[in-house]
Amino acid sequence: MKIAVVGAGNMGGAVARGLVKSGTAQAADITVSDLSDAVLQRFSEQGYKVTPDNARAVRDAGLVFLVVKPWLVEEVIRQIRPELGGASRIFVCIAAGISPEQLTEWVGRDSDAPQSLLVIPNTAIDVLKSMTFITPVNASQEAVDTVKGLFDAMGSSMVIDYGMMASATAIASCGIAYAMRYVLDAARGGVEMGFSPADAVPVVCQTVIGALGLMMKEGADPEAEIVKVCTPGGITLKGLKAMEEAGFTSAVIRGLKASVK
Repeated sequence: MKIAVVGAGNMGGAVARGLVKSGTAQAADITVSDLSDAVLQRFSEQGYKVTPDNARAVRDAGLVFLVVKPWLVEEVIRQIRPELGGASRIFVCIAAGISPEQLTEWVGRDSDAPQSLLVIPNTAIDVLKSMTFITPVNASQEAVDTVKGLFDAMGSSMVIDYGMMASATAIASCGIAYAMRYVLDAARGGVEMGFSPADAVPVVCQTVIGALGLMMKEGADPEAEIVKVCTPGGITLKGLKAMEEAGFTSAVIRGLKASVK
């Protein structure tokens, strides 16, 4: 299947690379469009087809990823709509805050409109570790399965109702920055306690990887895993108590909720 990725910024570029890294597509079968000559040159050197013309990019594509800033979605869809016809085509819009009603209005309701879905991955798609959410708008189960299969190959994905998309974006798309902020701050703490910056970050990253491995075991309970580390009266309990007194849990929940306002 020929694929088009319209917009090759941080997320669009990660999607294009993730498709190839996962083995679900060949670079030669993906056309990338972007306004930046430097971006297009970089992808061309990696074997992708490139063009600055969005409409040209989607002309022969059976699967189109639109990955631009939310305020540009309507404008770009109007550019590519004459080339986007065909009910067998799959159109994936990756942009926060776009509603199914808006997407339907811009893409069209006629029998020639492509099958459309709203999708929110996170930047870990670049290393095939994304948590991706998918909301079908006007798509058959076959199209949903196709898109889900692609994103499962680039991490993990979940099909959800649009009403959950804002919360999903906060916990997984924004949430990856929050997780990395913990790593950054824990590494800073390590430096204050004597580690070099070059050592502190890998130490914290490996610790987080270990924690994730324990919590993602089948039937694992995160709270129970924490209890296993906490000797009564021990240093882990003292550390957790100090974090909680500083507002750790409250800060995390408030941050997530702020992301959906």
